[in-house]
Amino acid sequence: MQDERNQNQIIRKDARECFVESLSDAFSFSKAHFAFASYDVSRPAGHRQTNCIHIYIGMDEILEICRKLECGELRYLLQSKKKANDKTPLFQWLGGTSAEKLQSYGRARADGKSLSRTAQLVPGTKADLIFVADSGPGETNSKGLIVPRFGTKPENHVAVSMSFETFSEMILMTRVHFCAWLTTEYARKSSPAVVQAAAAPAAPLFESPDAGDKLMF
Repeated sequence: MQDERNQNQIIRKDARECFVESLSDAFSFSKAHFAFASYDVSRPAGHRQTNCIHIYIGMDEILEICRKLECGELRYLLQSKKKANDKTPLFQWLGGTSAEKLQSYGRARADGKSLSRTAQLVPGTKADLIFVADSGPGETNSKGLIVPRFGTKPENHVAVSMSFETFSEMILMTRVHFCAWLTTEYARKSSPAVVQAAAAPAAPLFESPDAGDKLMF
């Protein structure tokens, strides 16, 4: 049976008619890649996707979220916000692609603007958390950051409801895969002598007396 699984997929979390998946294809840029998608099951097969947004977050930020998860700080922050009825994001990320890069890729927007992509982790009402991604027109400021200019009407919007445990699973699994990838990269970049030594057959625990006078125990 043909393996149709996305080879870059680390983990996927589903909600009602939407999902977010963590991918490993941006580790070489020290980024975590989260693909958000929503779909309409009433549409014909192959045409059900309604929104798709790709969010890239620095692994240093992901590791800091892991720290907050493991020490209990994130749960405390979430509970404090809910108790105060504070709907502001726990985390927020701004990103996107500048108009100049879109032009060089042959994918310039009709309005000539940059493509803004934002993500937020906000307290939920019925769920613990909502992981939200939006995209739409943006402008590049003097610092090179792409500022969203779509207000409350993004061109694409995906909101994935998650339990605290579900979010934790996704973030911590992403860290595990990044650490494994990083270990492989360090091994690959080691000197040929080290790589050759690591690949050499292991020495036997002992040699047969027929092989010589020396025994290894």
